Amino acid sequence: MYSRLHSPPSLKRSVSGDSQSSYASQATTVSRSSSKLLFGEIPLTPATTVDGRSSRSNSSICNLVLSTSSAFLRFWLNDACRDNVFAHLEQEDLPNFRLVCHDFATRATPHLFESLTVTFKSTTFTKPARVDALSRIGRHVKTFTFHMPHTPDTFLSPIVDPETGEERQFLYEPQIQSPGKDKTPKYGSWEMTDLLIKQYPPLFHAATNVPAFVAAFSELINLEHLKISCPGFDNAPRHRRSVIDYALISLRIAVERAPMYSLHSLSLLPIHPGGLLYLHPMHGFGSTPSSAKRWGQVRRLAICMESIPCAFPNPKVRMQSLEQLRILHAYLRTLSRGLTRLFFRWKGERGPSPLSLDREPCMLPIEEECMHPSMRGEVRGPRPLKFSRLRYMELENAIMDSVQIADFIHKHRRSLVEFNFEDVKLRQGNWDDALEPLTRIAGSDRWKRYQEEMMDVPIMLSPVNMEPRIMGPLLEEVDQAIDDVGKHERNTHTLSRWLGKPKGTTLKKSPNAKDSFWGGGSMKHFLRGSMFSSWK
Repeated sequence: MYSRLHSPPSLKRSVSGDSQSSYASQATTVSRSSSKLLFGEIPLTPATTVDGRSSRSNSSICNLVLSTSSAFLRFWLNDACRDNVFAHLEQEDLPNFRLVCHDFATRATPHLFESLTVTFKSTTFTKPARVDALSRIGRHVKTFTFHMPHTPDTFLSPIVDPETGEERQFLYEPQIQSPGKDKTPKYGSWEMTDLLIKQYPPLFHAATNVPAFVAAFSELINLEHLKISCPGFDNAPRHRRSVIDYALISLRIAVERAPMYSLHSLSLLPIHPGGLLYLHPMHGFGSTPSSAKRWGQVRRLAICMESIPCAFPNPKVRMQSLEQLRILHAYLRTLSRGLTRLFFRWKGERGPSPLSLDREPCMLPIEEECMHPSMRGEVRGPRPLKFSRLRYMELENAIMDSVQIADFIHKHRRSLVEFNFEDVKLRQGNWDDALEPLTRIAGSDRWKRYQEEMMDVPIMLSPVNMEPRIMGPLLEEVDQAIDDVGKHERNTHTLSRWLGKPKGTTLKKSPNAKDSFWGGGSMKHFLRGSMFSSWK
């Protein structure tokens, strides 16, 4: 049955005035050059130039666009119609769509390369063919994903002196500028440079090639969303140097020096706890006083971090965990002024709330009686965080006290529109105490009487070869059942409905029905504009 189906014709450029042999030679050239490409762009051919323009006449290449059909021309030249076509095209069909003609390729290029994912390797930003490809499509990239997983190849062994057998200490200082005629050692001294070249893999030297990172990211002039993904840390050694940390340093320096004036979103999904130290614009290696300016553009921040073992009996591990929490607190403080959306999730075990580390028991300062007299009176412990522009916040898989939640809601009541505590466990107190600021803001505790209505809505499928009139009574029975449930729970409402639509009736569906607003393992609360008008 399937043998009779004809395969769809392949899309090729129409070449007029050339012989078959010349076209075959041209295709061979294209196929050889395509193997050098990194991002799937159309390679340069004798029919195209560096800037993407055609060297042949429009009549020979753009036959379809220069059609005599006025209806098609009106359709294709309309921006809304053309964007609608691209919205319904599958991503894997766009490369073939671009092969129809030059104009189709030009129009589809921004949609094809709007999102770009790169898995970092030793030749990612150094191979000339890949750098040229990025220079042609970089201006179209809006979302860039830097993917570098933790593998056995990314972890570095200690540096050993070949003569004495002792371990050598290595203090890394990024080399921002490319070496000129008077070459200076890349790693501090010629002896250390020689040891690192012999003992460390090429991936390490590619990660420390800061000029290559700067040149690559300088092509992403319209980048809006930067994603950094470093998975696999849960199975990695905890106390060994990693190539990923050096790559994060180079990436941060490149972002700070590249002309990314449209950058507004940053996602770290996932990131290991120590990675924030190398991404910190002020505390990181190679940072300058102006480093925080680029990161101040970030309005949306999403972090999924590997859990930190705070309650570990080993004092050394516990001190390292506290230091990682301080790094997280300092990183959020640096970006806190400009953030409007914040998402944070602990991967693995529940961790402390990063929004209120100043109230965490493990971060509280010790009593002055237990301190040396010379250290008494100094500022100790992290200072409270304040997100002056925060409107949407979501925290997942955390453990905290009700006092921390109440304090967060009260401090951000003038800017916060929606907050979500998903899979959050209360260490002390209850949710009534955590949401007490809502009672003070509303002036009464009326909202406590409301609960969330959720039910499973059945999907009725029409039987095959059955009269449509039989479905009428079935649908009427479903409507009657829904009405009965609505009458039974008419006195229950959601908090979000009371804040946003007090007169409306909304029906939600979910895979698992919840007993009540307080009964679920997660807590969601929405603050709408009608309520905030009285706060300002």
